[in-house]
Amino acid sequence: MIRKVELLAPAKNLQCGIAAIDHGADAVYIGADNFGARVAAGNSIDDIGQLCRYAHQYNAKVYVTINTIIFDSEIGQVENLIRKLEEINVDAILVQDMAILKICNNIKSKVVLHASTQTDNRNAEKVKWLKSSGFKRVVLARELSLKEINEIHKEIPDIELEAFVHGALCVSYSGACYASEYCFRRSANRGNCAQFCRLKFDLRDSTDKTILKDKYMLSLKDMSRLNSLQELLEAGVTSLKIEGRLKNVDYVKNVVAAYNQELDRIISLNPDKYKRASAGKSVYSFKPDLNKTFNRGFTDYFLYGRKQGIASVNTPKAIGEFVGNVKEIRHNSISVSGTKSFSNGDGLCFINENQQLEGFRVNKVLNNRLYPFNMPENLKPRMALYRNNDQLFENMMSTTTAKRKINIRMVLSASQNSVELTIQDSDGHTATEKIYFISEAAHKPQDENMRLQLSKLGNTPYSADEIIISSDTGLRFIPSSILAELRRNTLKKFSSLYTSQHEEQPTPFILPETIGKDIISAEDINAANVANRLARELYNELGPKDAPVAIEVSNNYEVSGTPIMTCRYCIRYEMGYCTKQCERKAPWKEPLYLVLKDNRRFRLKFDCNNCQMKVYAEK
Repeated sequence: MIRKVELLAPAKNLQCGIAAIDHGADAVYIGADNFGARVAAGNSIDDIGQLCRYAHQYNAKVYVTINTIIFDSEIGQVENLIRKLEEINVDAILVQDMAILKICNNIKSKVVLHASTQTDNRNAEKVKWLKSSGFKRVVLARELSLKEINEIHKEIPDIELEAFVHGALCVSYSGACYASEYCFRRSANRGNCAQFCRLKFDLRDSTDKTILKDKYMLSLKDMSRLNSLQELLEAGVTSLKIEGRLKNVDYVKNVVAAYNQELDRIISLNPDKYKRASAGKSVYSFKPDLNKTFNRGFTDYFLYGRKQGIASVNTPKAIGEFVGNVKEIRHNSISVSGTKSFSNGDGLCFINENQQLEGFRVNKVLNNRLYPFNMPENLKPRMALYRNNDQLFENMMSTTTAKRKINIRMVLSASQNSVELTIQDSDGHTATEKIYFISEAAHKPQDENMRLQLSKLGNTPYSADEIIISSDTGLRFIPSSILAELRRNTLKKFSSLYTSQHEEQPTPFILPETIGKDIISAEDINAANVANRLARELYNELGPKDAPVAIEVSNNYEVSGTPIMTCRYCIRYEMGYCTKQCERKAPWKEPLYLVLKDNRRFRLKFDCNNCQMKVYAEK
């Protein structure tokens, strides 16, 4: 059986959403004006409705994030939002708070539910629990390996699995990070993360000895799994997700295009296994290059198991692509070794002798000699240079860079008293329209004009791959106005075949009589973050009881006994001192502490049995 696979792109706003569809995304996820896990990326219902109409032309989908925890005072607002989203035919909502199950049940909503990564989905038990609760899809934890993903798929084969393939990484399991709320009263689970993990720390041991100073110890590189898409599909992943709802439109264009091309390549080699979930092909006016857009360096994370080099400890900022080494420095210019070309306005950076990132802007270029606006004081010969702003690429990306078209086949036939047009696509969608019109014999063949008139598809999402004029039709005179009307009528009917698929909603959501009593324990549910009465009722009625209460409502900022972060990433392993896999003796006395500039301390606990690092706030 051929399986539909989906490339899922982020949309900060309507512009980004349309760009994602144009550049090949099968689906887009976007935030509404509230309750999304990126509070700075909210959108109006009107804009989301417009995006739905645009995406549905290509049978692409739009998912809306309602993936924050909800307070009791907000339940009515969430209910109204779900009703509005249903009216504009969104294809699913991404959910963190289990209160939404009760809300959808109470209002008999037909909207499809996806379990957001904020529900902390890292094992088969949790995924099984979510499926039994009524979720159609689960967004897996970023930390999972191919083997773990495949094991989940084998155990629960009839639920859609969504996995991240690109973008920024949270160092903590999503939904299980309370550092921002604890330190800054800005809740990550309320969409307002202050990015504690991108701060600079000293690493000290129990004797207060400084092991590392002024390092971004919790800042990870960005994920890139461009070369692992086929393995992810084989492991059971349905949707390949790009992170970045705060990223600009250039990022969306470039990253979506790169992954779209690779996914098309894989499908072309496996046509009996996979097909795209939406219609249409994108043609680009540029060559996608992931190094050209924001990144902190790349890692495939834990996809193939634990490895070193996944952190970006020198800077949390974008480094960009390596462009060469400094060959020579004069009083106002720099020569660079290598084959890269440069442009006026390029942004370059380097890691100085103190292991800190510095940058400068190029004012003038003469071959491989660069004249900066201001000469960087700490740049030395032989240092590596990186370009984190490519002016030529940026200028190109500001133009129209892609067109997406659905190839169609048009067949025109005519009799003495009518003319008929049939439109078909490769997926079997077919529409036929007829105009009754008494035609006369033509003095000369009309095939050329008929093809010309039918091919005028303008701004529609269609491209005429083949136009067939039946044998005797070309010998009849049919006015261009009749052909144009017939083309418009048939296209309208054909387009409705796509739109109608998204108007046919599933049956109303009904809570099952039992969910997780025999499936999962309160301890295994992880990051439940119960913040309202509906979620508490659901867990108490249907299991499991005693699900963890959200720090945002308990006001337990001491979080005694509870880590503010739970991470698969391990500083001890990253530094080469894993007690399981390394023989080297660590040059410190544990416990270790991360210390901020204001002297706030955070104790590290290494749970080696579970290969986890936990971060605890010190009083």
